[in-house]
Amino acid sequence: MRYRMDLAYSGAGFFGWQLQPGVPTVQEALEKALTTLLREPVRVTGAGRTDTGVNASRYTAHFDTSRILSCGAEVSGGAEESCAQLRYKLNAILPKSVCVTEIAPVSDDFHARFGATLRQYTYYLHRAKDPFLDDRSWFCAYPGLDFEAMNRAAACLEGTFDFSCFEKSGGDNKTSVCTVRRAFWEQYTPAPAAYSGPAAEGIYWRFTIEADRFLRNMVRAVVGTLTEVGRHRRSVEEFQSLLLPPAPAECTPSKGPSRRSESGESVPGHALFLSGISY
Repeated sequence: MRYRMDLAYSGAGFFGWQLQPGVPTVQEALEKALTTLLREPVRVTGAGRTDTGVNASRYTAHFDTSRILSCGAEVSGGAEESCAQLRYKLNAILPKSVCVTEIAPVSDDFHARFGATLRQYTYYLHRAKDPFLDDRSWFCAYPGLDFEAMNRAAACLEGTFDFSCFEKSGGDNKTSVCTVRRAFWEQYTPAPAAYSGPAAEGIYWRFTIEADRFLRNMVRAVVGTLTEVGRHRRSVEEFQSLLLPPAPAECTPSKGPSRRSESGESVPGHALFLSGISY
Protein backbone atom coordinates (compact mmCIF):
# COMPACT_ATOMS: atom_id res chain seq x y z
CA MET A 1 0.00 0.00 0.00
CA ARG A 2 1.15 3.53 -0.77
CA TYR A 3 0.50 6.43 1.58
CA ARG A 4 0.86 10.17 1.15
CA MET A 5 2.39 12.07 4.05
CA ASP A 6 2.14 15.84 4.50
CA LEU A 7 4.60 17.44 6.88
CA ALA A 8 6.47 20.56 7.93
CA TYR A 9 10.00 20.92 9.21
CA SER A 10 12.60 23.39 10.36
CA GLY A 11 15.82 22.98 8.41
CA ALA A 12 17.99 24.00 11.35
CA GLY A 13 20.07 21.02 12.41
CA PHE A 14 19.54 19.14 9.14
CA PHE A 15 21.81 18.86 6.11
CA GLY A 16 18.82 19.18 3.82
CA TRP A 17 16.13 16.67 2.90
CA GLN A 18 18.03 13.95 1.08
CA LEU A 19 19.88 11.06 2.72
CA GLN A 20 23.61 11.68 3.11
CA PRO A 21 26.13 9.49 4.89
CA GLY A 22 27.19 10.61 8.33
CA VAL A 23 24.95 13.68 8.69
CA PRO A 24 21.34 14.16 9.87
CA THR A 25 18.71 14.72 7.18
CA VAL A 26 14.91 14.97 7.22
CA GLN A 27 14.51 11.89 5.02
CA GLU A 28 16.68 9.87 7.38
CA ALA A 29 14.64 10.95 10.43
CA LEU A 30 11.35 9.95 8.78
CA GLU A 31 12.60 6.61 7.47
CA LYS A 32 14.05 5.69 10.85
CA ALA A 33 10.79 6.55 12.63
CA LEU A 34 8.57 4.72 10.12
CA THR A 35 10.82 1.64 10.12
CA THR A 36 10.59 1.52 13.91
CA LEU A 37 6.81 1.90 14.05
CA LEU A 38 5.89 -0.30 11.07
CA ARG A 39 8.51 -2.94 11.95
CA GLU A 40 9.77 -3.22 8.38
CA PRO A 41 12.25 -1.24 6.24
CA VAL A 42 10.54 1.86 4.83
CA ARG A 43 11.86 4.21 2.16
CA VAL A 44 10.38 7.70 1.96
CA THR A 45 10.21 9.62 -1.33
CA GLY A 46 9.94 13.40 -1.03
CA ALA A 47 8.60 16.09 -3.33
CA GLY A 48 12.10 17.44 -3.86
CA ARG A 49 15.38 18.29 -2.22
CA THR A 50 15.87 21.20 0.12
CA ASP A 51 19.33 22.50 0.93
CA THR A 52 21.03 22.60 4.33
CA GLY A 53 19.12 24.85 6.71
CA VAL A 54 16.15 25.38 4.38
CA ASN A 55 12.68 24.90 5.87
CA ALA A 56 9.37 23.53 4.62
CA SER A 57 6.00 24.73 5.86
CA ARG A 58 4.15 22.46 3.40
CA TYR A 59 5.97 19.37 2.18
CA THR A 60 4.66 16.13 0.67
CA ALA A 61 6.22 12.67 0.64
CA HIS A 62 5.06 9.11 0.05
CA PHE A 63 6.02 5.69 1.37
CA ASP A 64 5.07 2.07 0.71
CA THR A 65 4.35 -0.52 3.37
CA SER A 66 2.81 -3.98 3.61
CA ARG A 67 0.80 -2.78 6.61
CA ILE A 68 -2.83 -1.80 6.02
CA LEU A 69 -3.87 1.48 7.64
CA SER A 70 -7.46 2.70 7.79
CA CYS A 71 -8.00 6.25 6.59
CA GLY A 72 -10.37 7.25 9.41
CA ALA A 73 -9.62 7.90 13.05
CA GLU A 74 -10.80 4.42 13.98
CA VAL A 75 -9.38 1.06 12.92
CA SER A 76 -11.71 -0.75 10.50
CA GLY A 77 -11.79 -3.09 7.54
CA GLY A 78 -9.01 -5.40 8.69
CA ALA A 79 -6.53 -2.55 9.20
CA GLU A 80 -3.93 -2.90 11.95
CA GLU A 81 -4.19 0.76 12.93
CA SER A 82 -5.44 4.04 11.54
CA CYS A 83 -3.48 6.70 9.69
CA ALA A 84 -4.29 9.08 12.54
CA GLN A 85 -2.74 6.70 15.07
CA LEU A 86 0.41 6.34 13.00
CA ARG A 87 0.65 10.13 12.64
CA TYR A 88 0.33 10.52 16.41
CA LYS A 89 3.08 7.97 17.05
CA LEU A 90 5.36 9.49 14.43
CA ASN A 91 5.11 12.94 15.96
CA ALA A 92 5.89 11.43 19.36
CA ILE A 93 9.25 10.02 18.28
CA LEU A 94 10.33 12.42 15.52
CA PRO A 95 12.59 15.37 16.38
CA LYS A 96 10.72 18.48 17.52
CA SER A 97 11.72 20.16 14.29
CA VAL A 98 9.64 17.74 12.17
CA CYS A 99 5.83 17.57 12.27
CA VAL A 100 3.67 15.17 10.26
CA THR A 101 0.30 16.84 9.63
CA GLU A 102 -1.52 14.18 7.58
CA ILE A 103 -1.21 10.58 6.37
CA ALA A 104 -3.64 9.16 3.82
CA PRO A 105 -3.78 6.19 1.42
CA VAL A 106 -3.20 7.00 -2.26
CA SER A 107 -3.10 5.06 -5.51
CA ASP A 108 0.03 3.11 -6.36
CA ASP A 109 0.85 5.54 -9.18
CA PHE A 110 0.96 8.60 -6.91
CA HIS A 111 4.49 10.01 -6.82
CA ALA A 112 5.43 12.83 -4.46
CA ARG A 113 8.21 14.09 -6.70
CA PHE A 114 7.29 13.35 -10.30
CA GLY A 115 3.58 13.99 -9.81
CA ALA A 116 4.11 17.56 -8.60
CA THR A 117 3.06 20.18 -11.16
CA LEU A 118 3.91 23.33 -9.22
CA ARG A 119 6.15 24.21 -6.29
CA GLN A 120 6.17 27.40 -4.26
CA TYR A 121 9.00 28.90 -2.20
CA THR A 122 8.79 31.88 0.14
CA TYR A 123 11.75 33.91 1.38
CA TYR A 124 11.42 36.22 4.40
CA LEU A 125 13.46 39.28 5.26
CA HIS A 126 13.16 42.08 7.82
CA ARG A 127 14.67 45.55 7.65
CA ALA A 128 15.10 46.26 11.38
CA LYS A 129 16.42 44.21 14.26
CA ASP A 130 13.77 41.81 15.54
CA PRO A 131 14.62 39.18 18.19
CA PHE A 132 11.61 37.05 17.25
CA LEU A 133 12.68 36.45 13.65
CA ASP A 134 16.38 35.69 13.70
CA ASP A 135 15.84 31.97 13.07
CA ARG A 136 13.31 32.30 10.21
CA SER A 137 13.95 35.60 8.46
CA TRP A 138 17.00 37.39 7.02
CA PHE A 139 17.94 40.65 8.75
CA CYS A 140 18.73 42.70 5.64
CA ALA A 141 20.21 45.95 6.92
CA TYR A 142 21.16 47.49 3.54
CA PRO A 143 19.80 51.06 3.57
CA GLY A 144 17.15 52.22 1.15
CA LEU A 145 16.20 48.98 -0.60
CA ASP A 146 14.04 49.80 -3.62
CA PHE A 147 11.32 47.14 -3.51
CA GLU A 148 9.51 48.73 -6.45
CA ALA A 149 12.53 48.04 -8.65
CA MET A 150 12.89 44.57 -7.10
CA ASN A 151 9.31 43.79 -8.06
CA ARG A 152 9.87 44.98 -11.64
CA ALA A 153 12.87 42.68 -11.83
CA ALA A 154 10.94 39.80 -10.22
CA ALA A 155 8.27 40.12 -12.93
CA CYS A 156 10.98 39.39 -15.52
CA LEU A 157 11.32 35.88 -14.04
CA GLU A 158 7.81 34.89 -15.13
CA GLY A 159 7.93 32.62 -18.16
CA THR A 160 10.11 29.80 -19.47
CA PHE A 161 13.84 30.52 -19.36
CA ASP A 162 17.27 29.00 -18.89
CA PHE A 163 18.00 29.80 -15.22
CA SER A 164 21.55 28.43 -15.21
CA CYS A 165 22.94 31.75 -13.93
CA PHE A 166 21.16 31.07 -10.62
CA GLU A 167 22.15 27.39 -10.37
CA LYS A 168 24.82 26.15 -7.99
CA SER A 169 27.30 23.82 -9.66
CA GLY A 170 27.16 20.12 -8.89
CA GLY A 171 23.50 19.48 -9.68
CA ASP A 172 22.55 16.30 -11.54
CA ASN A 173 19.69 17.79 -13.59
CA LYS A 174 19.93 17.51 -17.38
CA THR A 175 18.53 20.96 -18.15
CA SER A 176 18.42 24.37 -16.49
CA VAL A 177 15.13 25.39 -18.08
CA CYS A 178 12.28 26.18 -15.68
CA THR A 179 8.87 27.79 -16.07
CA VAL A 180 8.06 30.40 -13.43
CA ARG A 181 4.39 31.22 -13.00
CA ARG A 182 4.61 33.98 -10.38
CA ALA A 183 7.36 35.93 -8.61
CA PHE A 184 6.75 38.97 -6.41
CA TRP A 185 7.64 40.84 -3.21
CA GLU A 186 5.03 41.91 -0.68
CA GLN A 187 4.89 43.28 2.84
CA TYR A 188 3.45 41.10 5.58
CA THR A 189 2.85 41.17 9.35
CA PRO A 190 4.58 38.41 11.36
CA ALA A 191 3.32 37.25 14.72
CA PRO A 192 4.90 37.91 17.09
CA ALA A 193 6.88 40.89 15.88
CA ALA A 194 8.91 43.62 17.54
CA TYR A 195 7.15 46.28 15.46
CA SER A 196 3.44 46.77 14.88
CA GLY A 197 1.11 49.36 13.40
CA PRO A 198 2.65 52.28 11.49
CA ALA A 199 6.07 51.46 12.93
CA ALA A 200 6.12 48.20 10.94
CA GLU A 201 5.69 49.90 7.57
CA GLY A 202 8.45 48.78 5.24
CA ILE A 203 10.10 46.45 7.77
CA TYR A 204 8.70 42.97 7.00
CA TRP A 205 8.87 41.60 3.46
CA ARG A 206 8.56 38.23 1.76
CA PHE A 207 9.35 37.01 -1.72
CA THR A 208 7.14 34.34 -3.28
CA ILE A 209 8.03 32.36 -6.38
CA GLU A 210 6.10 29.54 -8.04
CA ALA A 211 7.51 27.29 -10.78
CA ASP A 212 7.22 23.84 -12.27
CA ARG A 213 10.71 23.01 -10.99
CA PHE A 214 13.65 24.64 -9.25
CA LEU A 215 17.40 24.27 -9.61
CA ARG A 216 19.88 23.76 -6.82
CA ASN A 217 20.25 27.01 -4.79
CA MET A 218 18.11 28.83 -7.38
CA VAL A 219 15.79 30.79 -5.07
CA ARG A 220 18.55 31.99 -2.76
CA ALA A 221 20.57 33.21 -5.76
CA VAL A 222 17.52 34.92 -7.25
CA VAL A 223 16.82 36.75 -3.98
CA GLY A 224 20.46 37.80 -3.65
CA THR A 225 20.46 39.20 -7.18
CA LEU A 226 17.13 40.98 -6.66
CA THR A 227 18.67 42.57 -3.58
CA GLU A 228 21.40 44.00 -5.80
CA VAL A 229 18.66 45.55 -7.93
CA GLY A 230 17.13 47.01 -4.77
CA ARG A 231 20.49 48.52 -3.85
CA HIS A 232 20.80 49.98 -7.37
CA ARG A 233 23.94 47.96 -7.99
CA ARG A 234 22.28 46.22 -10.93
CA SER A 235 19.52 47.59 -13.16
CA VAL A 236 16.27 45.83 -13.96
CA GLU A 237 17.47 45.51 -17.56
CA GLU A 238 20.75 43.92 -16.42
CA PHE A 239 18.78 41.49 -14.28
CA GLN A 240 16.55 40.57 -17.21
CA SER A 241 19.59 39.92 -19.42
CA LEU A 242 20.58 37.03 -17.12
CA LEU A 243 17.55 35.04 -18.30
CA LEU A 244 18.25 33.17 -21.52
CA PRO A 245 15.60 31.72 -23.83
CA PRO A 246 15.33 27.93 -23.77
CA ALA A 247 17.01 25.95 -26.49
CA PRO A 248 14.85 25.16 -29.56
CA ALA A 249 12.57 22.15 -29.15
CA GLU A 250 14.47 20.15 -31.75
CA CYS A 251 17.69 20.42 -29.76
CA THR A 252 18.56 17.83 -27.15
CA PRO A 253 18.59 19.53 -23.70
CA SER A 254 22.12 19.84 -22.44
CA LYS A 255 23.94 21.80 -19.79
CA GLY A 256 26.57 24.30 -20.83
CA PRO A 257 29.33 25.82 -18.71
CA SER A 258 28.39 27.29 -15.34
CA ARG A 259 27.03 30.85 -15.45
CA ARG A 260 26.65 31.21 -11.68
CA SER A 261 29.26 33.98 -11.43
CA GLU A 262 27.05 36.27 -13.55
CA SER A 263 24.43 36.68 -10.82
CA GLY A 264 24.57 37.90 -7.22
CA GLU A 265 25.50 36.17 -3.99
CA SER A 266 23.16 33.66 -2.39
CA VAL A 267 21.25 34.82 0.68
CA PRO A 268 21.16 32.73 3.90
CA GLY A 269 19.10 29.53 3.80
CA HIS A 270 17.38 29.81 7.20
CA ALA A 271 14.84 32.31 5.81
CA LEU A 272 13.75 30.12 2.89
CA PHE A 273 10.61 27.95 3.08
CA LEU A 274 9.17 25.43 0.66
CA SER A 275 5.63 26.71 1.15
CA GLY A 276 3.42 24.83 -1.30
CA ILE A 277 3.18 21.91 -3.74
CA SER A 278 0.43 21.23 -6.24
CA TYR A 279 -0.47 17.90 -7.89
